[in-house]
Amino acid sequence: MIPFHTPTGMTRRHFMTHLAGASALALPALSLTRSVYAAADTMRRNHKSAILLWMGGGPPTIDIWDLKPGAPTGGPSRPIATKGNALINDRMPLLAEHMDKLSVIRSMSTREADHERGRYYMHTGYVPNPNVQHPSYGSVVAHEMESQLSDMEIPLFVSVGGGSEGPGFLGMAYAPFQVDSNGRVRNLNMGIEEQRLAQRFALLETIEGRFINQRRGMAAIDHAKVLGKTNSLLTSEQMKAFDVGKESDETKELYGDSGFGRGCMLARRLVEHGVPFVEVNLGGWDLHQNCFTTLDNKLPEMDKGMSGLMQDLSQRGLLEDTVVIWMGEFGRTPRINATAGRDHYARAWSAVVGGGPINGGLTVGETSADGSRVESQPFSSEDLMATVCHALGISLQTTFTSNNGRPMKIANGGSVITELFG
Repeated sequence: MIPFHTPTGMTRRHFMTHLAGASALALPALSLTRSVYAAADTMRRNHKSAILLWMGGGPPTIDIWDLKPGAPTGGPSRPIATKGNALINDRMPLLAEHMDKLSVIRSMSTREADHERGRYYMHTGYVPNPNVQHPSYGSVVAHEMESQLSDMEIPLFVSVGGGSEGPGFLGMAYAPFQVDSNGRVRNLNMGIEEQRLAQRFALLETIEGRFINQRRGMAAIDHAKVLGKTNSLLTSEQMKAFDVGKESDETKELYGDSGFGRGCMLARRLVEHGVPFVEVNLGGWDLHQNCFTTLDNKLPEMDKGMSGLMQDLSQRGLLEDTVVIWMGEFGRTPRINATAGRDHYARAWSAVVGGGPINGGLTVGETSADGSRVESQPFSSEDLMATVCHALGISLQTTFTSNNGRPMKIANGGSVITELFG
């Protein structure tokens, strides 16, 4: 299991127990009522948002975005033309119609080919360090956007269909709020009476206040922030943003009847309601064997959900304010192994970005004819994160101070991929 990174003294178990036992987020907040859905534009904020489509396991981008037909390393996948410059896998015909809105970065060359380390690196821009826990994309964006979102009661960083990397030294107030693709939080004790719940909150506030007054460190302050936000969730009308059941049958069909499709639909609902960062998980890409038969089944699910997201964002006028990122922790080897699979490979692979001020329809960078190496400017996790922050209007001069007193530059000082802007 990927560890959930938290500040010293605050564990994930502690955090979830606090929510479940103390607040339960209560039945009114999570089993959302069927009342009339308020117009989404009444809750839109004047800021940008990001949706990260996280492909856990390391997808074979050589078979998805940077195909090598005819090469011994190319495999059986075949490319199709798109509305952009990229040729992509023919199992993604719906997405081909939206590639004018997305650009493929084909020259990703990164440092970590281990799942856990690669996941951490691609989420934070930093390699794992036992002395520092770095904040993930979502935590950084939530922290930087918070001042623009003073009336937001729902979390600023939501992870759908799986966990994400944690807030690191920024503190638990910026941790991912994890829900399933139907917008539900797991393992919470429902049905606490309102009076008992209010009593629990009053008691907890008293305890938190004593700890803070005794100057016992940031953990107590972070805990108090989480408690306050949890309390606000109980009666918040904004929680209706999580109710994907309110969508029309036509919209549901657009995204497809799959966990990933519903997750993408929920992501659109959340950014429409002002959430600045949503991560949607689609795992199962660790294709050491049977790579191509798995892609035959997996790519159509991704195609339906991702194309639905791009179409819906565009039609609702949200794409100009929403940056979309598609990536995993690394790519996979050009060499096809003895079990018809591909192994871990970080030296040359692809990521995809679009929306906001990012130009669509481009391919940036190139790899060799066999896909084994980058033959143009290589781009790192740091560069990709810097590019996303720049697209969101977050200053790359921002510097944080870690819990051991060290200055930490946002995106680890990465450089913007300028070819994507103009």
